[in-house]
Amino acid sequence: MDRSRAQSLDQQDPLKEFKKRFVITDPGTCYLDGNSLGRLPHITVKALNDFLHDEWGREVVVGWSHWIDEAQHSGNLIGRSALGAAPGQVLACDTTSVNIYQLASAAIKARPGRRKIITDAANFPTDRYILQGLAKEHQLELIVIDNEDPKISVNEVITEELLASYLDEDVALVSLQVIQYRSGARQNVRTLTELIHKFGALVLWDAAHAVGSIEMNFDKDQVDLAVGCTYKYGNSGPGAPAWLYVNKSLQNELQPSIQGWFAQRDQFAMGPIFEKDLSIRGFQIASPSILGLRCINSSFAMIEEAGIGAIAAKAAIGTALMIELHDEWLAPLGFTLITPREASQRGGHITISHPHAEQISIALRKYANTVADYRTPNSIRLAISPLATSYCEVFDGFARMRDLVANRQYEKVSVGESRVT
Repeated sequence: MDRSRAQSLDQQDPLKEFKKRFVITDPGTCYLDGNSLGRLPHITVKALNDFLHDEWGREVVVGWSHWIDEAQHSGNLIGRSALGAAPGQVLACDTTSVNIYQLASAAIKARPGRRKIITDAANFPTDRYILQGLAKEHQLELIVIDNEDPKISVNEVITEELLASYLDEDVALVSLQVIQYRSGARQNVRTLTELIHKFGALVLWDAAHAVGSIEMNFDKDQVDLAVGCTYKYGNSGPGAPAWLYVNKSLQNELQPSIQGWFAQRDQFAMGPIFEKDLSIRGFQIASPSILGLRCINSSFAMIEEAGIGAIAAKAAIGTALMIELHDEWLAPLGFTLITPREASQRGGHITISHPHAEQISIALRKYANTVADYRTPNSIRLAISPLATSYCEVFDGFARMRDLVANRQYEKVSVGESRVT
C-alpha cells in the first residue's frame, strides 16, 4: 500500500471540506485521538465570543429569559442529528457520570422488588463504579458479565446467547456500552434491547464512544435510556455538557433521585414540595452551562449539516484503512488487532495491542508528532474523527508508528512518563 491510496480517498471524500473548519495549529500533526477529545471548530470560537459580548455582557441576568430552555433545544439538536431521537427526549446537561446516576437510580426504583443489576467487566470505569455504589445503596446484586475473557467473548462483544444466560425476571436494570471504549466493538443495540425487554427489565446504554461516529436509532430500537458525552466525535470541548435520553414512554414513570429546581413543574413558584415536570425537563437538575451549550450547538449543527450517514460511512472506510495498514505494517512488528474486522461491528476507532503499548503511545507524541492514546493493560486506540481527520492523516500516522517501532525508538521513553494516557 502507498500514500496514493489515501490521497485518492481524500479526493473522493464528500466531507473533505469540513477539515478546514477546525483549528489546526500544526498541519504536520497526525491527530488520531478524536475518540478521546475532538478538535476545536472555528465556529465555536466565534459563537463563544458573540455570546460573551452580545449576550452575557449586554443582557446580564435578563438573558435567562431565552437561556432558560436551552438545554432542551440543544438536546433536540443532538437527538435529531446523531441519535435518531424525536424532540422532547434528550437533554444536554451535567456530566455523563451524573446522568448515569440519575437514570440508573430512577430505573432501579421503577422496578421494585427486583434484586439484580447487570453490566459487563469491560464497561467504562465510571459506569461500573456508579453501579457498584447503587447496588450497595439499594442492597442489590451487581452481576458482571466477564466479556474480558476471550474464551467467553471475542473483542468484548456481548451476544444474545451470552446475555440471555444472565437474564431472569429478578433483573431490574442492564447497563451496557454502544461502543466498547477499549476494544471499539459495537454492541447490537436493537437485538439486546429486545431481549432485555422480554424479561421486563430496563436498559441503559452508554453511547459516549458512539455519538457522532455511527448512526443510531434510539426511537426505532425502542431504547429506554441512554447517556453520552459531547467532547469526543462531538467536538464540543473538554468537559462540555453531556446528554441524557429518556424515551417518552418512560418520562412520567421514572423518578430521578436528584430533584433539582429545573425539574420542578412550576419552577419559579419556589414551592415547598417537589413536583416533577412531566416532560424531559423533569430530569434536569440545575442551571445549564450556557457557554458549554453554545459549544454543543456549533459542533452538532456541523454534524447535522454533514449528515450522520456520511459521517458513519467515512468512519467505516477510515477504520478499514487502519486495519489494512495494521495487517501490512504493524502485525509483523508484534501488534494484534482487538477490534472487529466487520465494519458494522465497530465504531470510529480501532484498538491494537502490543507488549510495549504504553511506551509506544508516549513515543508517538514525543518523537513522531502523532497522537493516539493508551489503555491498560497493553492497548493503543486510534480513531478517525470523520469531520476533522483526513485519510492521509491516518496513513501518515500509521507509517510513523511503523517506523518508530521498527527502529525501536520507543525504548527511549519510560513507562509512567505521562500521567494522562
